[in-house]
Amino acid sequence: PDYLTSVRDGGFYGWPFCYWGQIVDGRVPQDPAMVATATTPDYALGGHTASLGLCWLPAGTLPGFPDGMVIGQHGSWNRSTLRGYKVIFVPFVNGRPAGPPRDILTGFLSPDERASHGRPVGVTIGPDGSLLVADDVGDVIWRVTGEAERG
Repeated sequence: PDYLTSVRDGGFYGWPFCYWGQIVDGRVPQDPAMVATATTPDYALGGHTASLGLCWLPAGTLPGFPDGMVIGQHGSWNRSTLRGYKVIFVPFVNGRPAGPPRDILTGFLSPDERASHGRPVGVTIGPDGSLLVADDVGDVIWRVTGEAERG
């Protein structure tokens, strides 16, 4: 599964021998000593979501959102049931992921499950405090704010 985890200097996260802690990947020659030291990730994001971009969202940046991580899920392409294709928020408490993810931006899949409406990838906070999302299929930058714009 795709995951969110803290990174420690000198930490070992399994590749190529194992994943999600000590789950061995039988497709490669093994190093049992390395597998024994593999760190289990902090938070599961789901299999094949292609969670590629992330940024920290300080509390209050978007109304109703506490401190947490924003993650651009580019989406699977080789599954019978597609996953990802959205931007999610993972709340943090005391510096750690806590609680279920919340959708921030969805609607990238068409009714026939094609990514014709885009595939979010990079996320960052803009200089005006908005959330900016790079879409590498639609070739656009989505801007998410806490208020409806008038224009």
